[in-house]
Amino acid sequence: MYSDHFGLTGQPFQLTPDARFWFGSRTHKKAMAYLGYGLAQGEGFIVVTGEVGAGKSTLVGHLMASIDRSRLTVLNIVSTQVEGDDMLRLVAQGLGLGSGGVEKARLLEAVERRLEEEARSGKRTLLIVDEAQNLPFSALEELRMLSNFQIGGRALVQIFLLGQPEFRDKLGGEGLEQLRQRVIANHHLEAMAPDEVESYIRHRLTLVGWAGRPGFAADSFSAIHRHSGGIPRRVNQLANRLMLFAAVEEAAAIDSRAVEAVVADMSSDKPAQAPAERVLPLRSVPFAAEEVKTVPEPGFQPHPQPSPVSDLAFERRIALLEAQLEEQEAALRRVLALLVDWVEKGSEEPGYRTSAA
Repeated sequence: MYSDHFGLTGQPFQLTPDARFWFGSRTHKKAMAYLGYGLAQGEGFIVVTGEVGAGKSTLVGHLMASIDRSRLTVLNIVSTQVEGDDMLRLVAQGLGLGSGGVEKARLLEAVERRLEEEARSGKRTLLIVDEAQNLPFSALEELRMLSNFQIGGRALVQIFLLGQPEFRDKLGGEGLEQLRQRVIANHHLEAMAPDEVESYIRHRLTLVGWAGRPGFAADSFSAIHRHSGGIPRRVNQLANRLMLFAAVEEAAAIDSRAVEAVVADMSSDKPAQAPAERVLPLRSVPFAAEEVKTVPEPGFQPHPQPSPVSDLAFERRIALLEAQLEEQEAALRRVLALLVDWVEKGSEEPGYRTSAA
């Protein structure tokens, strides 16, 4: 891999979120300010939205790495396409409570008691729910009900909701007014600006011992931003391939031409959607003194037979004949393939023999 080739101590552009590679772009610094404010309040909901790959998980990971975890119990909900009752059970499991076969009323009591125990021991409870745009109304309502738990006027749980941009529309929908009133901080992660991509790439490379090899030409960063839109994960994907390209090509520097070449190569990696195969009409092909014919699929219209045409339409007639010829050649190849398969299986028909040479 290119990491060994360039003497790096790790993978600088891995796609898995890693708080070690936190980069404080303008939008991420602003988000951290909102998160810090929300945590200081110790109640309600904090909402962070952003495009896929915008860095929501890395943002929360960085926040968790910068706070005192001995005073904070953090629960992460990964599966979000669940209804309200299942959401409650996931929370219970995160708190170490058994939920199998337990009635909802008893489960609510058990969750509340455990949250009270955490609060009396001096620990706050933070629930982080990712992919919140997939949450149905019942699950959001269950989370709102959990946010009502209090002891001595203090909320027992605080909730982070991370989601894609469409979650903002869902949150503004009917029936969620009470939840909206409990949102104390809300931020949407924007893409990085063109002037931030260079610092982002150099920052990640430096963390794995980059010594300037390969180098990056000034025009490469604008090209990377143009093709990635400034979304961190897309930048990582492109930069990862650029590093591999430089290693394979023994390139000392990466410029905009390299970026364009790699983008073209990545585009060719995408699987093309194969057109549906159709059976072309085959009038007749001689095979072992018989005629093999194919049946056109329903609704298929064969090419009309050409009629005498004027010289002005001569080229059109030639093209039509060539297309028919290609169709018959393709059908003939399929028949020949069947013949080869039949011979290899050692089949025999009356009047046909194979003999050793």
